[in-house]
Amino acid sequence: MKSHSKSDAHKVVIAALLGNLGIAVAKFVAAWLSGSTAILAEGVHSLADTGNQGLLLIGMSLAKQAMPSRYPLGREKESYFWAFIVALLLFFVGGVFAVYEGVHKLLANGEEAHGSPWIPLGVLGVSLLMEGGSFLVASKEFNKSRGKAGFFESLFRGKDPTIPVVLLEDTAAVFGLCIAFAAIGVSALTHSAVPDAIGSIVIGVLLCGVGIVLARYTRSLLLGEGVTPEVRERTLNVIEATPGVLKVTQFLSMHLGPEAVILALKVRFRPQMVLEELETVIDDIEVRVRAEMPEMKKIFVEPDSNYDIEQDAALKSP
Repeated sequence: MKSHSKSDAHKVVIAALLGNLGIAVAKFVAAWLSGSTAILAEGVHSLADTGNQGLLLIGMSLAKQAMPSRYPLGREKESYFWAFIVALLLFFVGGVFAVYEGVHKLLANGEEAHGSPWIPLGVLGVSLLMEGGSFLVASKEFNKSRGKAGFFESLFRGKDPTIPVVLLEDTAAVFGLCIAFAAIGVSALTHSAVPDAIGSIVIGVLLCGVGIVLARYTRSLLLGEGVTPEVRERTLNVIEATPGVLKVTQFLSMHLGPEAVILALKVRFRPQMVLEELETVIDDIEVRVRAEMPEMKKIFVEPDSNYDIEQDAALKSP
């Protein structure tokens, strides 16, 4: 069984960065001309998203840099660290700021909105089209990587946070734009800034929620998740089908990055094998596993003739 086709995470991030940069500038201009708090919150949201995509690119770049003397297992976790920082920024810079601005405007007694609503509404309409385009790119790449698996299962069980981060950001952006559009429209009809302020608060709560979800997801990856049960089963089948292997008695795995896994095994081999035979079988295990699952970058095998499976929590059912 082969893995699903790989998605182009770099393309997704670049598309989102370029789109958000242009949208942010337009939103800030519209907020300045109209005085709308909701569109100001959206401007900060787009600016935060632009910075977030920049951080994701930094993480992807640093993850590829080798420094064996300091990082003997590689730097692939850089992509997880920077994705976690993105989640925090989305919460604090995007969400908390929007809530603060909305509450501040409400406490100002909902003074009458000024400026024409057509400028911010027009900007929001164009922004919605651009965000929709970025969302479609992210969705296409995400669907390519998940194959026939369920949407939410793939979103939070995958080991590459880049596309889920961009996808959730774009989803929040589309909903945020719709909220801002409604808030500004109601404010224009009622000649009150209260709907606009409430729209800013709702956008902030939405962004805080997305930030919390992403922080929880990326935190789990940072802590060191193992391979999925499906990958584990495939790996065990490959190893135990290797001539000379009787049984895998301990299986430990951890994702160092989206495409880098460390695998530590205790294996019961055919009895009375000489050292040269044992080394040949171990080499065969590594070749077979990497041929089927090239993400297994580091493989460590320990011969084990008398292992107590009752002591191995890793092989017990959850």
